[in-house]
Amino acid sequence: MRLRLAASLCLALVATLPAQAFEQGRVVQGEPAVLSPRERVAVENRIVSERLETLLPRLMAETDIDLWLVLSREYAEDPIYFTLVPQPTFAARRTTLLAFHRKPDGSVDRLVVNRYPLGEPYTSVWSGGDLDAQWEALGQLIAERDPKRIGINVSRQWPIADGLSKGLHERLLAVLPAGYESRLVSAEDLVVRWTETRIASEQALYPHIVAIARSVVSDAFSSKVITPGATHTDDVAWYIRRRYEALGLPVWFMPDVNFQRAGVACEEKAPFCGSEGIIQPGDVLHTDVGLCYLKLCTDTQEMGYVLRPGETDVPEGLKAALADGNRWQDLLTANFRSGRTGSEILADTRRDADRAKLVSSTYTHPIGFFGHAAGPTIGMWDDQSGGADGGKWPLYPDTAYAIEGNIKARVPEWGRQWVQVKLEQSAFFDGEKVTYLAGRQTQWHVVR
Repeated sequence: MRLRLAASLCLALVATLPAQAFEQGRVVQGEPAVLSPRERVAVENRIVSERLETLLPRLMAETDIDLWLVLSREYAEDPIYFTLVPQPTFAARRTTLLAFHRKPDGSVDRLVVNRYPLGEPYTSVWSGGDLDAQWEALGQLIAERDPKRIGINVSRQWPIADGLSKGLHERLLAVLPAGYESRLVSAEDLVVRWTETRIASEQALYPHIVAIARSVVSDAFSSKVITPGATHTDDVAWYIRRRYEALGLPVWFMPDVNFQRAGVACEEKAPFCGSEGIIQPGDVLHTDVGLCYLKLCTDTQEMGYVLRPGETDVPEGLKAALADGNRWQDLLTANFRSGRTGSEILADTRRDADRAKLVSSTYTHPIGFFGHAAGPTIGMWDDQSGGADGGKWPLYPDTAYAIEGNIKARVPEWGRQWVQVKLEQSAFFDGEKVTYLAGRQTQWHVVR
């Protein structure tokens, strides 16, 4: 049976489809539904159009950009190119020049100067075959629109806002009207705001996407996949990857699976604890996985436990450690307030964790079109001082985050050996509160 959705199906309905999924060409029960690549096009294109129509004008006004240029060449696309164009698009064929002009009434013209017109939601202002003529057409467009501030994607701080290559920059300078060079400004603030802001349609879809990621982790940390004494951590990592790929969902990094074990020391000052190898009874398991679907990415870390012979439940010391991890999450998200910078949130979280006598580390980041997205950096695993450049960026409403970090706790059942609970859950900030997009882990996954 194949799941078919009409192009007009509302996005809220897509987000609440029955718990089904594709596996080897058939639908099976137990996971959120996944649209086929063909069925995704209508959903993705509707969102692109909505974002360009409703969000971009507001952000261009907010960042005081009159004309935004996103210039790309085939195989050297600007990092945000695919967030702006309709699907199915695989490349900026030859050279694609996108221009967004903010008019006096606040609306934005979406223009393309390209050998191959993109169609809706863009208006083609030139099409032909000569590259020099294409660039001259862009120069003519700029002269006709006469923008005061021309945003280009160059940035020292944000990689995703630094997509204008040197070669394209030189060609742009060559066709600018005389004296317009002084009108060029970095569009980095616009790029960050564009990529970090989630519109209502995306907010409706995101919980469904995160639920897919979490459901695969739940299966991976079970006896369906793990045979203690035989299964290697790499076997589990590749199982997760193959499951996502079978659903047609790309991972944006190789899944990681590791274990901690009684008798194998976890040092209090070590940034991370965990080993790879054959999984044994009594092991604490950890995974870090990320997938992208409908242009939105997830980032998830969860914990599991392998029962020993005779055990029927997770040791109380490990339950208490996970509860400490949840407590750390609560301290962090309680400090989310609009306008506060990532560094300010980090400083208050560290203070609150110290008062609660939690041994913790915070390294939370924005998420959305990219797994490691731009926006407020709330600590880094190798820098808890708050000195990262992204730490200066303020928190805005309608943004999503990977609530990422870890705590360490002593486990009485392990002779008071330290265990590290590493957690990461995707969450949404609406300007007032943080909501986990598909819940969070509050109980151990158990391999029985």
